[in-house]
Amino acid sequence: MAIAVFSRAPLPGTTKTRLIPALGAAAAARLQRRLTLRTLAVAQQAAIGSVRVWAAPDERQRFFRALHRRCGVDLRPQPAGDLGERMAAAFADASGPLLLIGCDCPVLQPVHLVAAAAALRDDAGNDAVFIPAEDGGYVLVGLRRPQPSLFAGIDWGSERVMAQTRHRLAGAGLSWLELPPLWDVDRPGDLMRLAGFAGFHEFAGFAAWSGGTADGAATGMADGAGAAASGL
Repeated sequence: MAIAVFSRAPLPGTTKTRLIPALGAAAAARLQRRLTLRTLAVAQQAAIGSVRVWAAPDERQRFFRALHRRCGVDLRPQPAGDLGERMAAAFADASGPLLLIGCDCPVLQPVHLVAAAAALRDDAGNDAVFIPAEDGGYVLVGLRRPQPSLFAGIDWGSERVMAQTRHRLAGAGLSWLELPPLWDVDRPGDLMRLAGFAGFHEFAGFAAWSGGTADGAATGMADGAGAAASGL
């Protein structure tokens, strides 16, 4: 069993773009950094197998090199293609069962990963396991072996992702388990719930704020400058 973590480097203007209208580019990048560090800690605390970070735009970014030094995780660049093609490549690279997660779910805990790993045991009888997202996508997908057809022709980023995936699973004759859904952070409306979660209280002001982005951007730049000094 192994865990793949998909992450984008916290570079202002290139990550969490749907949240930039509410946070500003720099604060959105700071949030991406915070979510990635938390997700990686959860993956390692689950202690179910090796953890590999699939990095975008590539593993040479300073943030990812610092992750490698600090946490000892393996790094791989995300290949070209849409999200489905990139996820299919991660599963094709695995030598056994693999759990794949992103960095958008602040409520993901080690117990969720342990439960997902158990669902892929030989005696469980499942080809796949999912943790659906409340918005219609999913925050975790686990497969016993590569199934590239599951990731082709999906409307990524829409509320139809999990429904379309169920259709693909049934069409391929695969058995799967769905664990209870979790929420993730994709749009400005998600910030209010995030702000009430431990470790993210600083975003409460952004969640309540309905003005422009200038103040948020300034705050993000100030914090981001300190983070840049260490690479993390």
